[in-house]
Amino acid sequence: MPPPSDIVKVAIEWPGANAQLIEFDQKKPLASIIREVSKTDELTRSLYNNSSVISLISRGDIKNGTILRLAISPMRAARQLLERIQSHGIDARLEALKELAKLSADPTFATEFINMEGLATLARLVESGTQYDFGEMLAFTLTAFLELMDHGIVSWDLISVSFIKQIAGYVNQPMVDVSILQRSLAILESMVLNSHSLYQRVAQETPVAQLIAHLQVSNQEIQTYAIALINALFLKTPEDRRQHIIRGNRPVKAEMAHQLYVLQVLTFNLLEEHMMTKMDPNDQTQRDIIFELRRIAFDGDNDPSGTEKRKAIYTKDYKMLGFTNPVNPAMDFTQTPPGMLALDNMLYLAKVHQDTYIRIVLENCSREDKHECPFGRSAIELTRMLCDILQVGELPNEGCNDFHPMFFTHEHAWEEFFCVCIQLLNKTWKEMRATAEDFNKVMTVVREQITRALAMKPPSLEQLRVKLRSLSYSEILRLRQSERMSQDDFQSPPIIELRERIQPEILELIKQQRLNRLCEGSCFRKLGNRRRQEKFWFCRLSLNHKVLHYGDLDESPQGEVPFELLTDKIPVSDIKAVLTGKDCPHMKEKSALKQNKEVLELAFSVLYDPDEALNFVAPSKYEYCIWTDGLSALLGKELGSDLTRSDLDTLMSMEMKLRLLDLENIAIPEAPPPVPKEPSTYNFTYNYG
Repeated sequence: MPPPSDIVKVAIEWPGANAQLIEFDQKKPLASIIREVSKTDELTRSLYNNSSVISLISRGDIKNGTILRLAISPMRAARQLLERIQSHGIDARLEALKELAKLSADPTFATEFINMEGLATLARLVESGTQYDFGEMLAFTLTAFLELMDHGIVSWDLISVSFIKQIAGYVNQPMVDVSILQRSLAILESMVLNSHSLYQRVAQETPVAQLIAHLQVSNQEIQTYAIALINALFLKTPEDRRQHIIRGNRPVKAEMAHQLYVLQVLTFNLLEEHMMTKMDPNDQTQRDIIFELRRIAFDGDNDPSGTEKRKAIYTKDYKMLGFTNPVNPAMDFTQTPPGMLALDNMLYLAKVHQDTYIRIVLENCSREDKHECPFGRSAIELTRMLCDILQVGELPNEGCNDFHPMFFTHEHAWEEFFCVCIQLLNKTWKEMRATAEDFNKVMTVVREQITRALAMKPPSLEQLRVKLRSLSYSEILRLRQSERMSQDDFQSPPIIELRERIQPEILELIKQQRLNRLCEGSCFRKLGNRRRQEKFWFCRLSLNHKVLHYGDLDESPQGEVPFELLTDKIPVSDIKAVLTGKDCPHMKEKSALKQNKEVLELAFSVLYDPDEALNFVAPSKYEYCIWTDGLSALLGKELGSDLTRSDLDTLMSMEMKLRLLDLENIAIPEAPPPVPKEPSTYNFTYNYG
């Protein structure tokens, strides 16, 4: 009979005693359980699950096998810690603050500690200034203070001005301990988010220009905390003052503003403004930008006015630029997002990376109509996609930890990011041999390429470029197939069992293919003086797999060499081992060859006598894998080459797909169906007599 659901088996441990296994009755009063275990008054002891006190509410979360801890009650712990914090001994105070930083996360302890004026004590210690400024000690104090305030027991409005100035001072100091700076930034963020009056005070004490300086450090946690505080300030700032907050009383470098924008640290910023700004088709300034794109791509004429003939030429040029509306390309930028942001990106590419821009445009103009990649449409859709991937213009999400350090490495990180991605799009379009009908399909692949590359958190734009280069269209297809094979359905016990059954058959097939190739034979170059005429030798396995035949040749053969021309032979039964790489005798003898890495990777030897070996240098990596696999098969050893692993994956994938073809969209059960009960009688059988 199963035990009642409200009784769980747990272990209880406490200092000075062995752990005790008990049955924890969740309906029984906690005081009774503590009294039975500790043999003392329940007011001085409490049960803890990790660092949290078990209460009437949390006791239901205890599961079988949980290890509980019996320790002093939160009230007593709070009183003792408060006394130790106020002591004069630095070591005792440090240990007390370290313990307080851990216990403050528990709401029961926090309530008791705050009721004893513990929070006010911590605030006074921080306000005391330099005489308390011991790095580790101050860090634990700020940690405990933040944990206690996060419970919402005390209002942030009660924080004193001197405390705010002290915390802001740590943020504004050029050289301060990292742990202190982290906690100071977190406290200021909580002040801004939880109190309008404190927001104004924090905004006065902490200039954004100073916070931006913290974004230039290499510590990612400091950057994240600084971003969070800037973001909080912007959320609380009136709209008419937001640009003033960005720039302060003096201009802030444009590159830093762009870095902030791309990282989504600011909700109301230039990226969002441009993204949500429609283009006015009648605005001459904006029309001039489009004309500048045409001028850079096709000619040097910078006069936007002209004859009807000239306008017809412009229309043709705008069509080659890939605009959806070549008569009035300004209409392509009226949709938001991306709005004017797409035009900004295109102009940056055309001016800063002019050769790349011209190459992309002219390259697509020279293709057949059905295979040209429309630059204008691509740039607009790509900008919209990048805004969506990086969540530009969306409200900050505290649960999101996406952080891209590469945006801190360039003056115009957003624009450079676009330039890298537009080149990727053009490359992928060519790899897919796409037509206009495949536009959405190409954009889906490009989105996957960018998302996968960003997930690797490249530290710089150059590293991003390298990662995107490796994520070609063929690689994306391979990754998709690999991921489909590793989905839950392919990890279920029936599928795993099927793979285990198929694998020996596939390995045997690969083994036979290798032996057949050895029977066909291969030509190898003889190692010797390079100045002499190049010589060759041929080796092949007998059809009964019992003898290796080999012999010299005057020239490279065009086909199969008959056994009669191969005068030397080695019985397979005499082969003792197969050596590879630097272990081969001919690699040890010739130091020049030993230093040649390419030759070293293609070398192998057949030992058939303690002092005799047949030495090979394969003409290619493929032949090397074929021969080492074939020789291993002859000796009864496993086939361990890269080619075998690749062939095994390919053939297993094909075979699994074929066998599971009829089960598509059918859920495969985890376990076999149960065997039905035996029938009560067997009278249902038919009597043929």
